[in-house]
This record gives sequence, C-alpha cells and structure tokens, in this order.
Amino acid sequence: MASPGRTSPGAAQVGFWMATALVVGNAIGSGIFLLPPALAPFGADNLPGWLLTAAGGLTLGLVFASLSRRVPGAGGPYVYTRAAFGDLPAFTVAWAYWISIWVGNAAIGTSAVGYTGELVPWMVATPLNTALSTLGFVWVLTLVNCIGIRAAGWVQGVTTAIKLLPLVAAIGLLVWSAPPAGMAGATSSHFTLGGTASVATLALWAMLGLESATIPADKVKGAAATVERATIVGTVVTVILSAAGCAAVLLLVPGPALAASTAPFATLIGSAWGPGAARAVSIFAATSAVGALNGWILLQGELPRAMAADGLFLRAFGRTTARGTPVTGLVVTSGLVTVLVLLNVHRTLVGVFTFFVLLATTASLAAYLASSLALVRLRVRTGETGRRRALTRGIIGSAGAVYAVGALAGAGGEAVLWGAVLLAAGVPIYFGLRRSAARAEGRDDGPGPIGSTV
Repeated sequence: MASPGRTSPGAAQVGFWMATALVVGNAIGSGIFLLPPALAPFGADNLPGWLLTAAGGLTLGLVFASLSRRVPGAGGPYVYTRAAFGDLPAFTVAWAYWISIWVGNAAIGTSAVGYTGELVPWMVATPLNTALSTLGFVWVLTLVNCIGIRAAGWVQGVTTAIKLLPLVAAIGLLVWSAPPAGMAGATSSHFTLGGTASVATLALWAMLGLESATIPADKVKGAAATVERATIVGTVVTVILSAAGCAAVLLLVPGPALAASTAPFATLIGSAWGPGAARAVSIFAATSAVGALNGWILLQGELPRAMAADGLFLRAFGRTTARGTPVTGLVVTSGLVTVLVLLNVHRTLVGVFTFFVLLATTASLAAYLASSLALVRLRVRTGETGRRRALTRGIIGSAGAVYAVGALAGAGGEAVLWGAVLLAAGVPIYFGLRRSAARAEGRDDGPGPIGSTV
C-alpha cells in the first residue's frame, strides 16, 4: 500500500502554479461560457444566487485546503472519506466520483466539439461526426496525459491562460462601460427563493472541480502545503472571474440577443469590437473546454490509482510507468468514455451534453458532502491542538456540508435519483473486491478488510 503523502518513485512533479492551473482550468471549463443565457430568466435572483455560490465555493475550497493538510496523500475526496469513515463509505464516494469524472469528460468533450463546430462545421454536421470529433479530443488528450503529468501540466497552464482572456475582456467592458440600471438580459425583476436556489445550483455546476489539486497530491512539489495554497488561490480566482464574467454578459447584452445566442461572451465582445473578436472568443471558448478535458482526464487516472494503492480497486489501475503515469487507468477510463459517447450517438449535441451533465453533477456533490463531514469527523475523533483552530475547522466543515445538501436539493429529484443509483451501484463491486482479496490471501472465512484504514 502506498503511504499517504509519499511521492511515487520516478514520478515527475508539478509546482504551485501548475497545481493552481489544474484547479482553475478544471473549474472554469465549458460551463461558464454557456451559463449567462440560462441565468438570464432569473433576473433579480442572480445576485443572491451568486453570493450563495461564491460563499459555498469558497467554503468548499477551505474544506479541501484544510483536509489536504490533515490527510496528506493522493485521492482527494476518496482519501479524506476513508480517513474519517473507513473503507466502504470511501469506496462508495470514490466510485461515484470516478464515474462523474469520466461521464463529465464525455460532456466536456461534446461541448468542445460544439464550440469548435462554429469554426469547423463538419464536426457538428451529423451526430456521428459529433461523436467521432468528441472521441478525437478525448484520445489526443489521453495520449498527452500518458506521456506524463508534466506534459499534462504544461497543456493545462497554457490553456488556462488562454481561456481567461474572454472573461477578463468581458469584465473590462463592464468596468469601462456604463451598464443600464438592472440587467439587460433579465426577464424577471422579482426576487424569489426558488429562483435563487436555481441560480446557486447552476452557478455551482459551472465551478465543479475546486478539489482538483488534492487528487494527484503526491505528485505536487511541497505536497500538503502547496496543495492547500493552490486550492485556496484557485478557488478565489475561479469564483471572482466566473461571477464577474457572468455579470458582464447579463448587464450588457440585451435580452433578445442573449436568448438567441449560443456563444454569449462572443456576442458581447463582438458587439464591442466586431466579428473578428467574436470569432477569437469562440476559439478561446473551445480552448477552455479542451483545457478542462485535459485536466479531468488527468484525474480519471489518478483517482483509481490512489484507490488501487490502498487495495480498494483493481490492481492494474495502480500500475504506473517510470514517470509515475497510470497508463492503464487512463486508457481504460477513456475506453469507457468512448463507449458512452457511441451509445448516445443518436442524440443531439445539446441532448448528449445535458444527459452527461445530469449524471456527473450529483455525484460530485455527494463527494463534497462526504469531504465536509470528514473534516468535522476528523476534528472530533483525533482532537485538535488549539480550541480556535478546532472551532474554525468545525464551522468550515459544517458550513460545507449544509451548502452541499442545499445544492443537492436545488439540483432536483431526477439528478438526486441518478446520484443515488450511482452510489448504490458501487456497493456490490466493493464486496466483490473484498471477496477477491480474501481468496487471494488464502482465507475462506468470508470477506475481510482490503488495505488498512488511514
């Protein structure tokens, strides 16, 4: 079993800036560039909804930053849940989270094709073309990640820098323009509790991934300290840019134009600087989706690697190359993405994207809830040196748990049902792995523990 916090032999490492780029790049993916038209109908509910999301996002960032110090090592939500609650809850959370990663990768790949299709119409001419183009993005970036984490890190750093340009440009227009009183794209001027909850859930979906630096933590220079700083800085940058960028579009783009737009940031910037600038924004948005896909493909190999190192997943997923790359995990998981995309080849692009996002979001929220509760549990179980620190961590963990429950409620019954199905599907697999481990050790007394609890 790999020791928590210990770097894999021969594994190339990434530093603070690449770790921060992983957080920002995974959180700011395709969602933010599609979000303003979805938020416009909620009008006055956007401000309180975004305030809730900003507070919740920062709280979750602090939860993961605190846990990265308390439980060093790779695995993120999985390793934190395991330290607090044991093998079965950890496996269940990790199982659902792993599924959410590769299902989400299908969604992000589809959105990357949607953006690129604005410039290369062949890619979206038919559902089959869309599927094949999506798989092209997936497998090229899988190859990049197979080369090693530093190669993936450089791709992430470059694409993150590029993807921020449209957000910064939109915020610049908001600062230098004189926005009208109220939101130009709004269709409602009345505050409602339900509308605020819907805005908060939609906005959170656009920022999932705040925990990204914690999953390959044993490949980060400076380990826990660097992961903690990268998580906090990445979360703050993500929250500020996402909220301000959406505000710029909602305040400056008229309602009819926003409702008809499939590229709202391009619509805003094109109205100010012409069609050339609008096309450039489409390229940046496509780059954003590609960068997010690259970062999430990295995680789709790293999470099962950490689980396999603890004996809670198939051993093949724990094997790495001389560079510390879990090639088996990367290739097998991208194979699952391929099957998922091909099974949905007859859906429209929007239909495929919506279906995949529905599956991915709730499982991520379950991992956030488990991690928040883990912070509270670890504080109580192990005791804290310093009453103020103990109280602070207890408040952060409790607030994160409350926010995760609220976001789950806002996601709707269908999404919660799918999430419950994903969680339940992992239980028989867990016990099957336990029986296999017992047989391998020559025991016939039934299932025994796999690995040791952290």
